Amino acid sequence: MTYFSKLAGVALAATLASTLAVEAQSPTFFRIGTGSAGGTYFPIGGTIANGISSPPGSRPCEEGGQCGVPGLIAIAQSTTASVFNNIAVQNGELEAGLAAADVTRSMYLGEDKFEGKPHDKLRIVANLYPEDVHLVLPKGQKINGLGDLKGKRVGIAQAGSGTQVAVLQMMEMWGVNRDNIDEAELNNSQSAERLADGQLDGYFYAAGWPVSAMVQLATTKGMELHSFSEEDLNKIIEAMPAYIASTIPANVYEGVDYEVKTPAVSALLNVSADLDEELVYGITKALWNDNTRTLLDNGHAKGKQITLDTALDGVLNLGVPLHPGAERFYREQGLIQ
Repeated sequence: MTYFSKLAGVALAATLASTLAVEAQSPTFFRIGTGSAGGTYFPIGGTIANGISSPPGSRPCEEGGQCGVPGLIAIAQSTTASVFNNIAVQNGELEAGLAAADVTRSMYLGEDKFEGKPHDKLRIVANLYPEDVHLVLPKGQKINGLGDLKGKRVGIAQAGSGTQVAVLQMMEMWGVNRDNIDEAELNNSQSAERLADGQLDGYFYAAGWPVSAMVQLATTKGMELHSFSEEDLNKIIEAMPAYIASTIPANVYEGVDYEVKTPAVSALLNVSADLDEELVYGITKALWNDNTRTLLDNGHAKGKQITLDTALDGVLNLGVPLHPGAERFYREQGLIQ
């Protein structure tokens, strides 16, 4: 065998070894808790999972491949949303989860419903978008305020959801509670079906518009949305500081041809403090790269509101820490001094 053929053999062996090493690379699985399939968390979580993934053997980003974290396989899982996701992140059953800001604050500090049970491993990666409270009513129906719900059949969202925690607190301000309503603990799709069938007089759901189950409800049976008075909004915001006044524009849903004034709270992407700083740094960087931007802009309508410019809106004053990996990325971007 000549020197050159030996050299070629060594080069081939090295190439094969390199290829096998890539193929044998152990993937890192990253589970993201979202919400029900009929809501907003699930499609947004799926888009984020796609953006931050780059499975072993993928083509490099610069060659038209995936531009996520090398070796990472992120998976969006349907759950009952905020409370469930934060508990699962705290317990190591999920690596990440989408959750409402008010619920995240209460759980981290061990306040309100979570008194004495701090979830101290919760860490924030980013503020995503505002979640608007939708109070859905049958077509042609209206109420003057939450006090009118007494004695009614009301969907209060699933147990384990941030919507339910917030809604029970809101209704209590008008003397409405589980004792004087016929409450139904249902996800968004189930609630829409019950309302369409005449089995509910109204239901609550907090999510970024448009919500797919409501789009379907509006185009079939029709629906109304309750628009809160300025006085009622101020009362809610004073009692629940994580909430802001928001507007669902007219014609987001077919037949709802009027602006809807309603409370809203930020949706956050949370992870565990136990996650490696370098991993979370890579995930944060991938979340805000051009590839993920394209995915967000072409996915659910709410994706366009998820921007680096608003990634820290309300976060630094919430009382829940950023993950060190995320914090490092934002410092490099000049968003934190």
